[in-house]
Amino acid sequence: MTSDTTPLEGDPRVASKLQVLATEHWSLLATRSLTYTESLGRVNMFLGVLSGAVIGLALVAQANRFGTTFISVAIFMLTVVFFVGVATVRRLLMLNLDDYRWVIGMNRIRHAYLELHPELEPIFITSPHDDLPGALVTLGLGPSSAPTLGTVFHGFVTLPGMVSVIVASVGAAIAGLAATGFGASAYVVLLVGALAFASVLAVMLRTGNRSFRGYGPSSDVRFPTPRT
Repeated sequence: MTSDTTPLEGDPRVASKLQVLATEHWSLLATRSLTYTESLGRVNMFLGVLSGAVIGLALVAQANRFGTTFISVAIFMLTVVFFVGVATVRRLLMLNLDDYRWVIGMNRIRHAYLELHPELEPIFITSPHDDLPGALVTLGLGPSSAPTLGTVFHGFVTLPGMVSVIVASVGAAIAGLAATGFGASAYVVLLVGALAFASVLAVMLRTGNRSFRGYGPSSDVRFPTPRT
């Protein structure tokens, strides 16, 4: 009479390993959830500060009719909003890097699952490899999404990209108000605002791109994706 279980399945150490791996997997999932919560909280805080500043400026405009006092107060308040926006984008980039690390950890755990039960490999749609391509596959940004990732507009649909556009708009408003305070014409004000918007947005997108390119070297690769 033969047993239906293999020696590996009958080994009590395998069950213990699976329990440890599953516990760590759930821990990383909970940590990812906290990362997403903080990201959304940061964005909401920035939008709250921006909304409060706009309401405050509307009240000042009613009292001063867009005079010198309004321009001075507006530049000060929008500078504070601009600082909060830059800090928010920076924190979002840091949280994205943290999320990348949690994904790498889950990919390594998935690799351990497949070492214990390689017959389950066809079932998984996520990656067991802990390099950047493997993380992108797990995040749903694998080779099938390469055309989308390669477009200029992909960065604008992410949280850091979206907030960067708003921050650049605030920077353009500050520059336009400053030009107005110096008595510039409407054409010059528009030109200064457009240049400020483009400059701030270019710097922030470049910072985000550099942060993304640093994801791969941020951790030691132990199970690289096989080259095809």
